[in-house]
Amino acid sequence: MKAQSRKFSRRYRAALRTHLQPGRPAGLEPASGLGDQALAVGLETLDLAKLHEQILVTEVLPGCPARRRAALIKQAGIFFAAAITPIEKTHRNVREAAVQLKKFIETLSQRTVELAASNLELSLEIAQRKAAEAALQKSEHHYSQLFRQSEGLQEQLRRLSRQILSAQEEERRRISRELHDVIAQTLTGINLRLATLKKAAAGNLNGLARNIASTQRLVEQSVNLVHAFARELRPAVLDDLGLVPALHSFVKLFSKRTRIHVHLQAFAGVEQLDNDQRTILYRVAQEALTNVSRHAQASRVEVSIQKITDGICMRINDNGKAFEVERVLHARGRKRLGLLGMRERLEMIGGRFGIESVPGKGTTITALIPVGNTGGRKASPLKPKLER
Repeated sequence: MKAQSRKFSRRYRAALRTHLQPGRPAGLEPASGLGDQALAVGLETLDLAKLHEQILVTEVLPGCPARRRAALIKQAGIFFAAAITPIEKTHRNVREAAVQLKKFIETLSQRTVELAASNLELSLEIAQRKAAEAALQKSEHHYSQLFRQSEGLQEQLRRLSRQILSAQEEERRRISRELHDVIAQTLTGINLRLATLKKAAAGNLNGLARNIASTQRLVEQSVNLVHAFARELRPAVLDDLGLVPALHSFVKLFSKRTRIHVHLQAFAGVEQLDNDQRTILYRVAQEALTNVSRHAQASRVEVSIQKITDGICMRINDNGKAFEVERVLHARGRKRLGLLGMRERLEMIGGRFGIESVPGKGTTITALIPVGNTGGRKASPLKPKLER
């Protein structure tokens, strides 16, 4: 019996799909024949309705365009009505129930398909909204990070500007104090001695000679002080003779003033650099040695300038105490201004600045200037960076 039912199901499925094909004649003879076969295998109207609904929902409607579903369901209902007609003739009392069942099947099938389509559309919309929300959150997080970084950089720039202005003002104050306390006082002393000489010129010639000699010494001291200030602001020998003589002169005075032994070894080809590049190397050496005298407590410094593959490299190494490079570079006080000034000067010409400080080995400052760059030009293939 079950085998006959399976054969009937296959025949019904094939006949229904053939009936629903576009362009096919709307003949119902196959449907009526299926009704007789259903009676022969003992199927009732409800059995045939279940079979019809299963074929319609699982095989026919899912691949059907939405605009054709209503017409397709109606056409299938006509086929079903023709198929159950032989059963209705046998069971007159179920005619009305069959009509109602037919409408129920049509309604149920249409609602099932519409619900499945709605669920699919809803799932796609939910997935799209989740993806949009994730992208929006990622974008908001990214721009929030950029905003915080921008605020941090702005605050760092404002703080650095204040420190630079403060350092400039302090330097002006120091020069002003030196000019007032030293040179002005010396010139005042000269003026007083000249007034004394004027009074004593008539009668005491021996005292006059001594006063003249003392006044000459004061004038000589004043001239030396003026020369010292001039060398500190801009050494003339750097422009007249070049970088190596200027460094030798500065190192000699530095060692005499601080009693720190400095050994200078320079590559003569460094004079081929342009004026801006030589000035920057001089300022880096000047600032580095000044830092050594102030903070390192060193007794010896090695300064070397040599040709390397990437350009010309200057190294300044002391045997003093070490320090934490990162902590000093990120400090808020004036301690880091010298290091930042050296780095900024080198970066202006596409150079590199490096600093390394190791306990027991002292501190080494490295300044690299690529060969071929001109002063103030930043189109260098070397990216400025802080090396450690």
